[in-house]
Amino acid sequence: MSAEYAVQGSVAVITLNNPPVNGLGHATRTAAVEGVRRALDDAAVKAIVITGAGKAFSGGADIKEFNSPKALQEPTLHSLIRVVENSTKPVVAAIHSVAMGGGLELALGANYRVALPGAQIALPEVKLGLLPGAGGTQRLPRVLGLEMALNMIVSGAPMQSEKLAGTGIFDEIFPAGTDLIAAAVAFAEKIADVRPLPKVRDRKVDYPNHEAFLQFSRNTVKAVAGPFPAPLECVETVAASITMKFEDGLKFERERFLHLIQTPESKSLRHAFFAERVASKVPDVPSDTPVREIRKAAVIGAGTMGGGIAMNFANAGIPVMLLETKQEALDKGIAIIRKNYENTLKKGKLTQEKFEQRMAAISGTLDYAAIADADIVIEAVFEDMVVKETVFRKLDEVMKQGAILASNTSTLDLDKIAAFTKRPQDVIGLHFFSPANVMKLLEIVRGKETGKDVLATALALSKKLKKTGVVSGVCDGFIGNRMIEQYFRQAGFLLEEGALPEQVDKAIEKFGFPMGPFRMSDLAGNDIGWYIRKRRYVEKPEIAYSKTADLLCEMGRFGQKTSAGWYDYKEGDRKAYPSTVVNDMIVKHSADIGVQRRKISDMEIVERLVFALVNEGALILEEGIALRASDIDMVYLTGYGFPLHRGGPMFYADTVGLPNVLAAIEGFAKGRHGEAWQPAPLLLKLAGEGKGFNG
Repeated sequence: MSAEYAVQGSVAVITLNNPPVNGLGHATRTAAVEGVRRALDDAAVKAIVITGAGKAFSGGADIKEFNSPKALQEPTLHSLIRVVENSTKPVVAAIHSVAMGGGLELALGANYRVALPGAQIALPEVKLGLLPGAGGTQRLPRVLGLEMALNMIVSGAPMQSEKLAGTGIFDEIFPAGTDLIAAAVAFAEKIADVRPLPKVRDRKVDYPNHEAFLQFSRNTVKAVAGPFPAPLECVETVAASITMKFEDGLKFERERFLHLIQTPESKSLRHAFFAERVASKVPDVPSDTPVREIRKAAVIGAGTMGGGIAMNFANAGIPVMLLETKQEALDKGIAIIRKNYENTLKKGKLTQEKFEQRMAAISGTLDYAAIADADIVIEAVFEDMVVKETVFRKLDEVMKQGAILASNTSTLDLDKIAAFTKRPQDVIGLHFFSPANVMKLLEIVRGKETGKDVLATALALSKKLKKTGVVSGVCDGFIGNRMIEQYFRQAGFLLEEGALPEQVDKAIEKFGFPMGPFRMSDLAGNDIGWYIRKRRYVEKPEIAYSKTADLLCEMGRFGQKTSAGWYDYKEGDRKAYPSTVVNDMIVKHSADIGVQRRKISDMEIVERLVFALVNEGALILEEGIALRASDIDMVYLTGYGFPLHRGGPMFYADTVGLPNVLAAIEGFAKGRHGEAWQPAPLLLKLAGEGKGFNG
């Protein structure tokens, strides 16, 4: 059922009913229009109340119908609002819990609005690269005033209903605990005979010297909007509420909405929105799969990674014990955690009470027996199979039955790790990204023996830890690091052929990455990549790498931690300064290997780095390591700083057009190290069929 109709005395009550948030899909809009018409046809009905069932008044557009013809089928949201606004009997919107987007726009079309405290009120369309498209930019300024409405629309941030008391948006806010329907019906009976019917559209937006305020707003928004056009378009459409007649403003809003919906930035944001929601769905793990309870956690290793992982559990209110081999290492790890929390406390982002709660949730031990009753244990020790084996054999020995044994490995074979235990069904990879207490991505690695309940538990846990969990199969590097290796290989080859670190970094940063490959390596530590390459030279001697990174490490330049990497660093200054020593080494190396250096364009740099990700991503997809292309995009958007306005590597490839990507790859295959550019069969197939990775 999409809307229910009932009559209480002389008041018709229309209840939107489309769980979970009463999205205004086609069936719901149709039922609501029919409800209003039915009430108008009933002589005994004097007023109408519109409300929402369950947990919301309405969350707005039905996301299941996004980008589908149904979204534009009559009655559209505009038509529904017009029916409500043109009603000859008063319409009261009774708001509780959530009134966002189209839901709030519908309420603004009513003659009166009443609410319970605590309701989240917002027009969040800007977060999808859009603007409110059903009158929100014209009606909200008429009830809240120009300044407050503009702030809400440009930020997309929700406000609590009671904080809007005293503005023109609500006619009454009932006390907490009030029976909303009974109170709304009583309110409707009271105003049933009041004429003329008040309409938001008839109000005027009055703001002295609005031109100066709007110009100030344009300048401010432009400075922070970056590559996204929607925030500035929001300013222009809200400006129309004061500079145009209502109908003209509505028409202008519609034009700008239809323009934005076609922009690559909005398409990218909408893609990311849906990709995040679908990432937690695994075809062979139904949503009702039982999950294991996680009441206590343990982390092996109190280094940077282990400490960051422990903070996630403490933040979620789950007690966590850190295990180390030496007291000194344990004390240092807990001291760093304390310092991190103290910094957050100083910035006012944490209360003293929360600070104390979180520190109290973290304890330390040197004894495996002390963590035996944890529901989950995450190993965060050195990335070496021999070290991992020692840890997992010990965990298998001490942990209680039913405990989940997780590894934070970023590249090693999870199935091998699981084989060190007698309970491979309880083993899973939980690859956190550094800094683990900040980065949103959690790569959930499913081994061949991992139990479905263990996978379901990990997905539920990722939500509790406020992470974006993406499932990966087992391969060297999983999704993220397997792809980034090709990106770094190309970065190295570019150095040998004629580029320098600052040119490569600047080109990819201009594309939208927060940091280029060489600044990123200096931050992470160049010795980490060196260690992985040494393993590769033994395991996969056929794969070529530029020797520049090895030469750099042989000079002891491991990055920021040694104040020298690809760049020079000054004491207490994280700024990267181009290094003459390094640049001379690169030029000399080209001569030593007999390569004539050439001028390399920024476009070639971007294409080689990004398309290296895309081609490897296509192989990962084909092998079933990733469930879907959008999962790969999620990994890169939330873990590797891929620019959000480009939607992730696979979505970006779709935007460019796969035949164009393929043509570029085939061109690179004719150059030096062309063997690194073998087009993935899936890329060849989809390009040939005129399709994209995302359908």
